Amino acid sequence: MADSAFDIVSKVDHQEVANALNSAAREVSTRYDFKNVGASIEASGQDKVVIKANSEERAKAVLDVFETWLVKRKVSLKHLDVPEAGPRPSGKEYRLEVGIKEGISQENAKKISKIIRDEGPKSVKAQIQGEELRVTSKSRDDLQAVQALLRGKDDLDVALQFTNYR
Repeated sequence: MADSAFDIVSKVDHQEVANALNSAAREVSTRYDFKNVGASIEASGQDKVVIKANSEERAKAVLDVFETWLVKRKVSLKHLDVPEAGPRPSGKEYRLEVGIKEGISQENAKKISKIIRDEGPKSVKAQIQGEELRVTSKSRDDLQAVQALLRGKDDLDVALQFTNYR
């Protein structure tokens, strides 16, 4: 019997991110506590969001609104790359540039592969293929056990999806 396999990927639904961004921008423009503080949120290219406000706290509040809309749209917050330094002053306003991460980095792929090797069933093999992992085994039950194992891991800093299951 042929081996069964699936791929582990980290992809973001750009349409859902755009919908969340538009909803957050609409909320920021109409909410009373954001009036006259120069608060705004807008896309900057495919994988960056720029937040502007006249104080650091307001910029963080706009980010919180955006995160709330992402959660409502079922987009994982692990896709966001928020700078640890927080909003930085830029003239009279504070700017916060938030990146949108996609794909699994080499170090995260190695970490996931190690988890599968150490804690998963022994018949399962994981191969790193660029920005994704291919997991193979003779038993479909073992593959499902690996999926359950990875879903239970909260310390991974990437959002995982399982595709190409065959």
